[in-house]
Amino acid sequence: MMHKTVCAISFFFCLAASACQAQGFKLKKEHDSLYWLNDWRITYPVYQFQTGDVDGDGSEDAMVGVIKSTRFYPEKARRLFIFKQVNGKARPMWLGSKLGGILEDFRFIDGKIRALESTTDSLYAVSDYQWSGFGMKFDHFIIKGVDKQTALKTFSQ
Repeated sequence: MMHKTVCAISFFFCLAASACQAQGFKLKKEHDSLYWLNDWRITYPVYQFQTGDVDGDGSEDAMVGVIKSTRFYPEKARRLFIFKQVNGKARPMWLGSKLGGILEDFRFIDGKIRALESTTDSLYAVSDYQWSGFGMKFDHFIIKGVDKQTALKTFSQ
């Protein structure tokens, strides 16, 4: 369990060194908009990288936070991609366009993805999401309708 925390905390140091490795996944930065997760090309800026067993099958998955637009949400924003490892290669499980609110950051805790989200009325929420076969499903709010400082404190616990 410790490797998840270490990788998350050291993520920015990893990017400065051009690579971060965790549980068989290696994220390598070529430049600000080109990364490689093992053999998978990621052509967007990356803001977060963690590993954990997202789908509960006993194997580590990679969670990569990217900044991009989508067909349904044309404004660039933080998104979440989740990858499986198949024979040493990264393969997408979910290339998410949106969770619930406006994604600010995420962490992997107790088999769930904890999201720090903002709302259109400048309030914040911390929510848990879990895998549901083909993507992430809302599980519950940890806290909602609060200011940024309160949300950050809750998110960081």
